[in-house]
Amino acid sequence: MLRENLQNTLKEAMKAKDMNTVSAVRLIIAGMKEKDVTARGAGKECASDADLLAMMQTMIKQRNESIKIYNEGGRPELAAKEQAEIAVIERFMPKQLSEEETKAAINGIIAKIGAQGMKDMGKVMAELKSAYAGQVDMGKASGLIKSLLG
Repeated sequence: MLRENLQNTLKEAMKAKDMNTVSAVRLIIAGMKEKDVTARGAGKECASDADLLAMMQTMIKQRNESIKIYNEGGRPELAAKEQAEIAVIERFMPKQLSEEETKAAINGIIAKIGAQGMKDMGKVMAELKSAYAGQVDMGKASGLIKSLLG
């Protein structure tokens, strides 16, 4: 589904001559193909949607870091370009969970797997990644898990 959406968006953007969208979608597709090659090396046919969503989350994080650097360096035009790319990438991402929803999800996972303390943090993170791929910022989730388990 995600792959079809990317291809359809690319075609529509090319017809509309929306070069910002075309370049951002091409970056996503290039990353997708790279993930597919890696997956084939691991014996899978192609990368899962969860892998692709994680890749797109990383792309957003990288662009946010670039925006900060460009703004500090007095280059608002480059920051605006990065922000436009983020807007395109976010169109393909599922709705992000709020902090309360994230806490509820983490508590549910802790109860489900019977996590007792910090030694089970990896198990909780793995379950959270697989169940809520692309919906949770794992950096923030890590801090929440530590506070709930610690």
